[in-house]
Amino acid sequence: MRIIAGTARGTKLYTLPGLETRPTLDRVKESIFNIIQNHIKDSCVLDLFAGSGAIGLEMISRGAKKAVLCDKSIDAIKIIQKNVTKTHMEKKVEIYNTDFKACIEKVKEQKFDLIYIDPPYATDYIGQSLRLIKDFKILNTEGIIILETDDESRILKEIKNIDVEIKDKRKYGRASIIFLK
Repeated sequence: MRIIAGTARGTKLYTLPGLETRPTLDRVKESIFNIIQNHIKDSCVLDLFAGSGAIGLEMISRGAKKAVLCDKSIDAIKIIQKNVTKTHMEKKVEIYNTDFKACIEKVKEQKFDLIYIDPPYATDYIGQSLRLIKDFKILNTEGIIILETDDESRILKEIKNIDVEIKDKRKYGRASIIFLK
């Protein structure tokens, strides 16, 4: 896995061993970034299930001013810290070793332009995350939420009663990406 574009372009990132995390494939990342490219510059980013930190670091590499990376796994946090150091992005990254609920509570005074939610598949964490994001009003008015899932229909049912607008949906093999406002 590597940073695709921007100031850290080509930097190979450390990843977590094993099957506990699923790094977002480069072709999926490239597509996501092509869609949101006009929203990245000077943005504040929140990645609730950061894994290796690749999505948030890619956003900083492409011009985001700040990224908050959250993961409850201490092993993931160690990898994120190594990747932040390797990409020289220490001044632009906040790291939280906690679950997504506690993270949202901790950042409730901040506003985000881009929020990336890629939780473990087969959980209801997307719906829970969206409700907390809405309750704490941490998404800027023109902000975008990006969801990654392997079960689009289940997620669409899960979020149908949450006041969000689906702007776009894309499918890449097993992964579905849903863009919300």
